[in-house]
Amino acid sequence: MALAAITVGSVLVGFVWLPSVQADFSAQGLWASICRAAGVPASWAAGSEPAQAGPQSTDVVLERTMARTGAADAVGRGATLALNCTMCHGAQGQSISNAPNLAGQYPEVVIKQLHDYKSAKRASSVMTALAQGLSERDIDDLASYYAYLPKARSAATTYDEALPALVRVGAPMRNIAPCISCHGGVDQKLGAPWIEGMPHEYLVAQLTAFRSGSRHNDSQAQMRTMARAMTSREIDEVSTFYARKAGSGEGR
Repeated sequence: MALAAITVGSVLVGFVWLPSVQADFSAQGLWASICRAAGVPASWAAGSEPAQAGPQSTDVVLERTMARTGAADAVGRGATLALNCTMCHGAQGQSISNAPNLAGQYPEVVIKQLHDYKSAKRASSVMTALAQGLSERDIDDLASYYAYLPKARSAATTYDEALPALVRVGAPMRNIAPCISCHGGVDQKLGAPWIEGMPHEYLVAQLTAFRSGSRHNDSQAQMRTMARAMTSREIDEVSTFYARKAGSGEGR
């Protein structure tokens, strides 16, 4: 009898009470409740399309060899190719505009994004045009060059400092993982970019694009799942935190 009571109580908590306390809860049948309780983001956010809808978001398959920096000749060749990138990304990969910093960026990140631009899986009139002319070797050498450069003058995020809630623990009830679990500092997930010291406006723009679905080149809709549940205030808070990591007054 005790076991039966615990089972019934667990079902009520997991499938009735926990879903009902979420702001976007709506009763959509037993299967929807099961998916919601299990943490499966089908179509929870009002007005949003399911993450799996639409065309394939990226053709790139991430694997560990992409994370290896090339030899010296690859770095040197990449430096020559990068002369075409300096107007937006800076002479040493340190942007003075709202373009992302590329110095010290993980090579697989650069490789994936350039392939996505080349195949138009990620939209940008400038980057798509530039990426169209790049060969496989060009992309690998550019990634090796930027990975070789020292990162921006910033400290890696750790648990020893004051962190916004979404950076430290995320929001499990809304299926938002903590930023620190993927984006460096404590841990780095293969393919997740180093974002310490990135321009504030760039981070806001990308999170907003993921939230709306206008940017959809994230594998398995990982970032869209996170950003879809974020408020504009949370997007600004996270972006401000990471932009300030530059240590040079870049944040607000």
